[in-house]
Amino acid sequence: MNTAELLVQCLENEGVRYIFGLPGEENLHVLEAIKKSSIKFITTRHEQGAAFMADVYGRLTGCSGVCLSTLGPGATNLMTGVADANLDGAPLVAITGQVGTDRMHIEAHQYLDLVAMFAPVTKWNSQIVRPSNTPEIVRRAFKIAQSEKPGAVHIDLPENIAAMPAVGTALINSTLQKTYAAFQSIAAAASAICEAKNPLILVGNGAIRANASESVTKFATNLNIPVVNTFMGKGVIPYTHPLALWTMGLQQRDYINCGFDNTDLVIAIGYDLIEYSPKNWNPQANIPIIHISAMSAEIDSSYVPIVEVVGDDISDSLEEILQRAHRDNKPEPYALQLRADIRADYEEYANDSGFPIKPQKLIYDLRQVMGPEDIVISDVGAHKMWLARHYHCDRPNTCLISNGFAAMGIAIPGAVAAKLVYPNRKVVAATGDGGFMMNCQELETALRVGTPFVTLIFNDGGYGLIEWKQQNQFGSSSYVHFGNPDFVKFAESMGLKGYRVESATDFIPILKTALAQGVPAVIDCPVDYRENSRFTQKSGDLNCKL
Repeated sequence: MNTAELLVQCLENEGVRYIFGLPGEENLHVLEAIKKSSIKFITTRHEQGAAFMADVYGRLTGCSGVCLSTLGPGATNLMTGVADANLDGAPLVAITGQVGTDRMHIEAHQYLDLVAMFAPVTKWNSQIVRPSNTPEIVRRAFKIAQSEKPGAVHIDLPENIAAMPAVGTALINSTLQKTYAAFQSIAAAASAICEAKNPLILVGNGAIRANASESVTKFATNLNIPVVNTFMGKGVIPYTHPLALWTMGLQQRDYINCGFDNTDLVIAIGYDLIEYSPKNWNPQANIPIIHISAMSAEIDSSYVPIVEVVGDDISDSLEEILQRAHRDNKPEPYALQLRADIRADYEEYANDSGFPIKPQKLIYDLRQVMGPEDIVISDVGAHKMWLARHYHCDRPNTCLISNGFAAMGIAIPGAVAAKLVYPNRKVVAATGDGGFMMNCQELETALRVGTPFVTLIFNDGGYGLIEWKQQNQFGSSSYVHFGNPDFVKFAESMGLKGYRVESATDFIPILKTALAQGVPAVIDCPVDYRENSRFTQKSGDLNCKL
């Protein structure tokens, strides 16, 4: 047995089902070992796509997604997806090939110090320099990647070490006992909740990672406290629930800002500051905050909790608080008055027949077609802002948005991973025409590995989000417009199905047809982004009424 074979045995022991990546000269021994294993190697068309697939796989499963590249440019191509996973709290293990240790002291072909390069975008990384250390390095990598807060790790394997004889066995994957929140903190949190007149729950992705959706819903319902979610906290509480105030996170003011303006207590559950800066909802740092999470609160001048309830089991923390908190005869929280306005805004474009289609209408219709368990993967761009605001979820992890790193190009590779994890669910990759062209080559990967999903292109012929910001700041735009290929012919040239929306009434039947195909499909939909500036004007005129 050589080191590469021992490495792959350790990956099997960790439950790895897929490795996403590209072959290269310096990872030949690893590829040969994978071929003899139970792991399926997904050959991608670009290393960035491989890293994004591992990123979304980790976010959906809670198990580390694994990506593999060769050295030099292969490794640098992984960086964006690795950084995205690290900032968005998705467990990921990146493995890179490397020149032999006998060539690292000289200017060798394609050599970079990859351990140094990956250090800023990972929780931990290491190079295997002794074959016998492989089991320890792999076990440590997976343990760190999956520990709260999850993130990316990196293993670098020089080609001469990969070929060396190795003796060893995979280490046991031990299960850590959970730690629970202190009763003193639980009691203090319950007391503050009892005293609050207008409390508001802010829920983030940590509640999804902790599988605390049911507990959050029970907690909010029993205490009659409205709930707002971050971009990454969608679906923790069903959007149809009468206490659900949907999503916050836009840089412009929105209805939910009125709720924060008037609250006297924010109960932050599984909230991570990177999801939406507290300076946007607590600029004066005067709102009392209860922090309920598996990790202590980060330091921020606008986020100084009066109580921190920290324990591995968020559901247990909520249950313990619930047993001690009573809100009988309390007035209806002010934030609940906002729900009618939020709902009316959502419904406003339900019957709009304008063309190009307004983003609100497009997303409203998308929601009508997708089932409660179906998955939308959002790329980054102007459409992401509209999806975040208007696409609402019944279940956690059914609308995935790259938020911490906000990386363009994630939607199509992410949809491949989502379809591998949930082959029986409908999956839509929602992307702008700019994001589409960044990783559209992975549609060939999707076809080859048998993951049929729909790519919905919000087509405006430019970088719409940047134009939106330019218009807001300077009153004009520059360098944001480009030409596009014929997306229908592009899809058909790859053996996919291609569709073009030509009226507002076209979209729903086209989407239903595309979702029924046995191959990936692409829908080219012109979108009216004049709504961007209209929303900016509307949000600027928003007044909060008590």
